Amino acid sequence: MQQAAGDRVNLLGLPRAELEAFVAARLGAKPFRARQLMKWIYRRGAAHFSEMTDLGKDLRAALEEVASVTTPQILARQDSSDGTRKWMLRMDAAQGIETVFIPEPDRGTLCISSQVGCAMDCSFCATAQQGFNRNLSVAEIVGQVWLARRELGLEAAAGGAAHGITNVVFMGMGEPLANYRNVVQAVSILLDDMGYDLSRRRVTLSTSGLVPQIYKLAEECNVALAVSLHAPSDELRNELVPINRKHPIAELLSACWHYIERQNGRSVTFEYVMLDGINDRPDQARELARLLRDRPAKLNLIPFNPFGGTRYRRSPDATIVRFRDVLNDMGVIATIRRTRGGDIDAACGQLAGRVDDRLLTRLGLKLPNHGPRTAAALR
Repeated sequence: MQQAAGDRVNLLGLPRAELEAFVAARLGAKPFRARQLMKWIYRRGAAHFSEMTDLGKDLRAALEEVASVTTPQILARQDSSDGTRKWMLRMDAAQGIETVFIPEPDRGTLCISSQVGCAMDCSFCATAQQGFNRNLSVAEIVGQVWLARRELGLEAAAGGAAHGITNVVFMGMGEPLANYRNVVQAVSILLDDMGYDLSRRRVTLSTSGLVPQIYKLAEECNVALAVSLHAPSDELRNELVPINRKHPIAELLSACWHYIERQNGRSVTFEYVMLDGINDRPDQARELARLLRDRPAKLNLIPFNPFGGTRYRRSPDATIVRFRDVLNDMGVIATIRRTRGGDIDAACGQLAGRVDDRLLTRLGLKLPNHGPRTAAALR
């Protein structure tokens, strides 16, 4: 159970069963009180028990003694010319992360983080080069959604454009399946009808290829899966995504096909960042197509966003189009992802960007360097 200030328990991030156990053990209350609390915290965005007016005065006073609703702190916000928003969040006294909201005509996608830093050590990833710091707690993961909903709601109330969060993608900082327990508990709150009540198809977990966790996820968490592939051969993927040395492509794809079977045939999405002269040749497209065709799989081609010190370059647009066409001609559904938020360092590979370094220094915070890990900010 997550501790807040002092001995008080942070109710943000407690799945329903844990919250029911808490109110019974600490408050002597019935399970329906947990449902009331969830509705206030997640649906209505309440941060103080005094706001929860359908709870009795004595119950609210008791809650103040033993519990809190503690969220991450927003340090800064940036708005892109294309409507994308990026929030820099303080997670504790010395660490921060970034969360990105991408509005589109038919949806609003929130890209959230699961770790501070990353241990996957991908070669085109500056964040990975800084290394791994720690896992985020359930409260810190769910807190990103709580804060974004509050900020978007305040903007709409002030007469701004109304934007809702319809989709949540775990494509921010960190490898979600390396923080398996906390991520799955956070997902349970996103799906709970007393929580955010999102459809399973509107929550996406991204992974660089942790095969045992994919099999486990197939049994425990029926949500959309995105896999950072980035290469059609083990030789190249070993270089780009070092986890491939432990779980090579054939093993990874077997886990993905199992996941599809357990998900009643729903497709898995594969991510493929386009690196000039590295993984963008027509013969590599054909090799990739042979791996994925005749399977319920989709492929997102992602233009690489260069960062300081990288040896990689973005593939030319014409090369990306040609690569896509080869895949489509061979029966693979492939699309080119449009870059969003590039002017605020919120595009693919730009979370924890340059614009925030000076602010972080003044605040005495640490934030991983520019650039992606394999599944970071691939939006």
